[in-house]
Amino acid sequence: MMISREFIARAPKSDLHVHLDGSIRIPTLIEIAQAEKIELPSYTVEGLNELLFKDHYASLGEYLTCFGYTCQALQTPENLERVAYEFGLDNQADGVRYVEVRFAPQLHMGGGMDLLMVLDSVRKGLDRARREFNSRPEVAAGREPGFNYGIIACAMRMFGPFSPYYKEFLQAHPFSKPERIFALASYELVQGVVRYRNEKGIPVVAFDLAGQEDGYPAHDHWKAYQYAHKNFLHKTVHAGEAYGPESIFEAITDLYAERIGHGYYLFDAGKISNPEIADPEGYVRDLAHYIADRRITIEVCLTSNLQTNPEIGEVGNHQFKNMHRARLSATFCTDNRTVSKTTATKEVSLAVRAFSISPKELKDYIIYGFKRCFFPGTYREKRAYVRSVIDYYDRLAAECTGEGERGKSR
Repeated sequence: MMISREFIARAPKSDLHVHLDGSIRIPTLIEIAQAEKIELPSYTVEGLNELLFKDHYASLGEYLTCFGYTCQALQTPENLERVAYEFGLDNQADGVRYVEVRFAPQLHMGGGMDLLMVLDSVRKGLDRARREFNSRPEVAAGREPGFNYGIIACAMRMFGPFSPYYKEFLQAHPFSKPERIFALASYELVQGVVRYRNEKGIPVVAFDLAGQEDGYPAHDHWKAYQYAHKNFLHKTVHAGEAYGPESIFEAITDLYAERIGHGYYLFDAGKISNPEIADPEGYVRDLAHYIADRRITIEVCLTSNLQTNPEIGEVGNHQFKNMHRARLSATFCTDNRTVSKTTATKEVSLAVRAFSISPKELKDYIIYGFKRCFFPGTYREKRAYVRSVIDYYDRLAAECTGEGERGKSR
């Protein structure tokens, strides 16, 4: 089967690493900014695409400046619900049937919004999008898989007075070391999301750690992840995005990570800084083997990595080539649909072209996304849902070939 962009667009996809505040529609951002008196570099789509949401960024720091504007637009329940609803619609239009939206609730708390209001507002928006999609005749009749979602709550490795909540949190602990304050904020967050998952049915499926890796090690947040682990909350960690293999190792061993966000520098022995590691190349081989053996999934974000690490150059140089060669469990993700000007269809298409992915391998990678997701239902429900996705994928493939791509998923 020749893999066409049309097929990729129609194929059922997942997106397991995508930030809500990085995926707001630009017209919506402009409308909210005008209503809320938020200062933007421009108030036109063309202007924001030139000045803020660029095709190329000089560094991760420049990339992250976008969030200073988008987060300001997500400070009311109404705006959070609206953006979540539109986010659901945009994913559905892109052929995404399952999405795990992540965001840092503490960036939106304060000014009248507490944790429950933040989480519930996002749930309301995505629930509305799901109801509308799943009421379509072909979905209701079981001919196509429905749209489902989970929420991933992000803690921050470090923070400043980025929101009213963070500002008050810092002021409330004037005598504590910064790393202790950051860890305490993570622990406070995980206790809250577990409570509201259990008591209010908020579909928080996992806990994440985001932010600057260098100088802010994952093990500082061990207590929060231990709490998540003991309360049956899945774990993922941003690691290896801008730091070396040791960051990934620490995420897995100290924080029990079941998936790794980005993992770009997994194979870069030159980024190992611990002098006690006598054989960096061997360390990398052992780590890659460990990840492969335990099917720890890498949430690969091609476009985002090219933008935040300009030295990569072109997509063919991306370290996914080594992940692919090592047969790691990986899934393609957008990271930030607006900030990176991308879609799930675009990310999969980039991978297919750059790494000569075969039809069999494409099916494997797409199904990985569904199999390794943190589905909010029971195991039996997840199996049935994944089966419906596989069957639908095969039917679409059969339309393209006359006989289908029948390879079994790994």
